[in-house]
Amino acid sequence: MKKNIILMGPPASGKGTVAKKLQSTFHLSHISTGDMFRDAKSAGTELGLLAATYMDRGDLVPDEVTIGVVKERFSKGDLGDGFLLDGFPRTIDQAEALKGFTDGTPLAVDAVINLDCDEEELVRRISGRRVCRNCGAPYHIETMKPKVEGVCDICGGELYQRADDNEEALRVRLSHYYESTQPLLEYYDKLGLLKNFESEVGADVLYEEIVKFLSE
Repeated sequence: MKKNIILMGPPASGKGTVAKKLQSTFHLSHISTGDMFRDAKSAGTELGLLAATYMDRGDLVPDEVTIGVVKERFSKGDLGDGFLLDGFPRTIDQAEALKGFTDGTPLAVDAVINLDCDEEELVRRISGRRVCRNCGAPYHIETMKPKVEGVCDICGGELYQRADDNEEALRVRLSHYYESTQPLLEYYDKLGLLKNFESEVGADVLYEEIVKFLSE
């Protein structure tokens, strides 16, 4: 079974839903760069505090700092059951670094799952997304409606649309995503690790297809 997984896909492709299900089913650790940065900052590590200086200014954290934080996270010794890596690597240099400190170890990457999705479908998903202003619970005006329009089922908070959850902002984000991601997909394809899935088939079917692949 493949248990050390990199999860890739554009915004609204379904990564979050897939990650939660895989994490629960296979007891994998879901690791995102945001979580790693926050954990490193809370722990007061030198790299964590350095990363925070960039994040607090709204700047991208340089590759060497990001790689260092990831390496620190992987050295904790708690990933024996496997992991889902989300948001890293973002560059070829980061991918090479990850390969360098995991190859030949139990933490070597087994598979890179990429969720493909038609751009118009991504626009539909993003444009209809609503979030509870109080508890952060997600909704969608077509596929995940609240019981009362504009009101969170969980806490009664107000539902709102994030400023960047619109077509114009999404197309800009997608442009940047594809530009930075395509070289990574080619990199992992050459290593024989890449597996593409069409996320438009629906969450349940997509999950079943991924589980079958990971169990091979």
